[in-house]
Amino acid sequence: MKVAILGAGAIGAYVGAALHQAGADVHLVARGPHLAAMRQHGVRVLSPRGDFTAHAHATDNPADIGPVDHVFLGLKANSYAACGPLIEPLLHESTAVIAAQNGIPWWYFHRHGGPHDGHRVESVDPGGTVSAVLAPERAIGCVVYAATELEGPGVVRHLEGTRFSIGEPDRSLSPRCHAFSEAMRAGGLKCPVEPDLRNDIWLKLLGNISFNPISALARATMRQMCHHGGTRQVIQTMMEETLAVAEALNCRVGISIERRLAGAEKVGDHRTSTLQDLERGKPLELDVLLTAVIELADITGVDVPTLRTVHAISDLLALGTAA
Repeated sequence: MKVAILGAGAIGAYVGAALHQAGADVHLVARGPHLAAMRQHGVRVLSPRGDFTAHAHATDNPADIGPVDHVFLGLKANSYAACGPLIEPLLHESTAVIAAQNGIPWWYFHRHGGPHDGHRVESVDPGGTVSAVLAPERAIGCVVYAATELEGPGVVRHLEGTRFSIGEPDRSLSPRCHAFSEAMRAGGLKCPVEPDLRNDIWLKLLGNISFNPISALARATMRQMCHHGGTRQVIQTMMEETLAVAEALNCRVGISIERRLAGAEKVGDHRTSTLQDLERGKPLELDVLLTAVIELADITGVDVPTLRTVHAISDLLALGTAA
């Protein structure tokens, strides 16, 4: 199997290293000091499951790689529309794109069925600019439950979790999903093929939509947010509103809010990806989290006042980072 990791950051490099260890033909696409370090020393993974180093091919030019079977997309969702020149050299007729993103994906209503089938979520696919670059037919959804950080150039700190749930937009259990799942499992990762990945999307989103913006606004870790009574209540209310939108779209998360909060608390002093982006002066990936769910609330008629309030404040913060 030939796999390109487009956006080989903390998650992408971790997945690429695991696949390489299992014998897949892996190519990492990155840039800057991180790329230089991976070229010279490989990807160093520091993990409670055991440290290892993977010497996969690394480049900043996808044309050096050519067409692949699977592209694992580790880019932030807000950069998808501009990734055409990077992804085009990697595609052949049947290349699958595994999009490891938080929040509502651009393909959400592709082959969804029901009254919203084919609807474009404008906040994540403005004017169809993402679909024009990443055809929904290529998409395999991916919900990441692993927590990783870039400790330094070429060095990935794996904190916890090895699960990467994947699934087709049309809910089929496709051969391409099973092939990628087998390769991931050979690399020591959990990669179940879900019959309806949208349920997993909402389960993960339950935490991201609340903890991520609040962590950036308060500069707080998971533990700090869970232990502060007032903040915990705001997060709980955001989760309740998010569940109402999910249920209006016939999705069932299958976990209580209290259990979701308890799981987050166990993570400890982990900084969310949004807080990490803020600290590094990077754009904040909030459109696919907050903005998209508010858009879905509008089309389903669900009242989400707390989500709207947090969105207004965090959007102002995001504008400041983009300036």
